[in-house]
Amino acid sequence: MVLIEIKNLSFTYANTEEPAIKNIDLTINEGEFVLLTGPSGCGKTTLCRCLNGLIPHFYNGEMEGDVIIDGLNTKEHPVYELAQKVGLVFQDPENQLVSLNVEKELAFAPENLGLPREEIRKRVEETLQLLKIEHLRHKAPYELSGGEQQRVAIASVLTLKPKILVLDEPTSNLDPKGAEQVLKTIKKLNEELNVTIILIEHRLDLILPYTSRVVLMDKGEIILDAPPYEAFCSSIPEEIGVDVPVSIKLYNELLKIGMKFNKVPLSTKDAAELLTEVLK
Repeated sequence: MVLIEIKNLSFTYANTEEPAIKNIDLTINEGEFVLLTGPSGCGKTTLCRCLNGLIPHFYNGEMEGDVIIDGLNTKEHPVYELAQKVGLVFQDPENQLVSLNVEKELAFAPENLGLPREEIRKRVEETLQLLKIEHLRHKAPYELSGGEQQRVAIASVLTLKPKILVLDEPTSNLDPKGAEQVLKTIKKLNEELNVTIILIEHRLDLILPYTSRVVLMDKGEIILDAPPYEAFCSSIPEEIGVDVPVSIKLYNELLKIGMKFNKVPLSTKDAAELLTEVLK
């Protein structure tokens, strides 16, 4: 089932001459886990703002083309309505947390939609349990670690029950352990609830094992759309300045000296296992 359909999309911010994104055609199906990556300034964040209606309803500029989200054209529907389809989690969770404690934070969005009190309470409890953050319910956002803040930010949009979750570099401020915990939480939502994930990320060694598809952008355009192993065995990422994961760099170097493998390693763990098999 197609959830996102983007047709010939371009957007130029007000008071700028060059479009931030241009000629975007993209279709994403229900249940996909998509990595959106590319050099800084290539248009990733702008594209994500188009998915929940912040563009064109909040950011001023000239938009061409159409973005259809679960049958709704973003030009014709307000942000509060699209937010029930697309949950957007910002890079810095502190910018997204506005309430006195975690429980109130999770209730904030459904309260603003005017949902019945019992429905709000039910959604808050379900989300606390789903993300295993019940023990944080009475804590203030400033008392939380970076990883806890990120999980609470994700939880705060899940109470709207979106079909799509868009995350803008959710691990950028986390150590490797905290990043792995957040990524496992996101993968759980994808596998258990069939939530469609669109993830902007530069730490590719961490994220690649979780993804089913890579969309690579450069200079405002999509230049590659492929499975992870195909995308990073291509020369295109390095040509535009996107770092190739260490596991695939190793794989490519070993191919040059005649070693053969049955699959492309998407993580350092995969690479170690393949080497162990070859060297037996």
